[in-house]
Amino acid sequence: MNNVFEFDGFRPVIHESAFVHPNATVTGNVTIGRDVYIGPGAAIRGDWGGIVIADGCNVQENCTIHMFPGVTVVLEEGAHIGHGAVVHGATIGRNSLIGMNAVVMDNAVVGAECIVGALCFVPAEMQIPDRKVVVGNPAKIVKDVSDEMIAWKTEGTRLYQSLPERLRATLKPCEPLREVPADRALQRMSYKTWRQISGTAGDRDQ
Repeated sequence: MNNVFEFDGFRPVIHESAFVHPNATVTGNVTIGRDVYIGPGAAIRGDWGGIVIADGCNVQENCTIHMFPGVTVVLEEGAHIGHGAVVHGATIGRNSLIGMNAVVMDNAVVGAECIVGALCFVPAEMQIPDRKVVVGNPAKIVKDVSDEMIAWKTEGTRLYQSLPERLRATLKPCEPLREVPADRALQRMSYKTWRQISGTAGDRDQ
């Protein structure tokens, strides 16, 4: 954890079972729970306020979490923050998914088991009830999250919850190979997209 910084007397608290990539940056008043994954390029800035990342969350590559002064950002248990997303001064509910490159603005509250689509813009102060699908710019609630959808989301989050242990065991710097070995194994397909699961094209925004 090369890029973990104390700031203004606040030192981050990171559970021993969490994994923070060496190329992520965690600063100040930040609490990270058990089995959390923080990907490379993530900026977790608890300089002006607090950040609580509860057990089982993942914050993927190039995400930003920040706030206005005095605000606490909360990611509740099992929240899933997709590649490149920004959470600024907001609360993300239990087992919710924030899609790739989505933006959730100040004092917005995303309820439990919601799915916020990729590239969605959730404006400041928006209150999203539990188990809603939200898409667009500005964000619009379009339907309820079905049991099948939340089961699919939860399975994907479990993959991320298993990553910290695997990364601690096998991630290491290396010199690249110059050619592909003849016996190189293939990685197993263990997860499908929602469109593959549902067989429909109507949920392309997730």
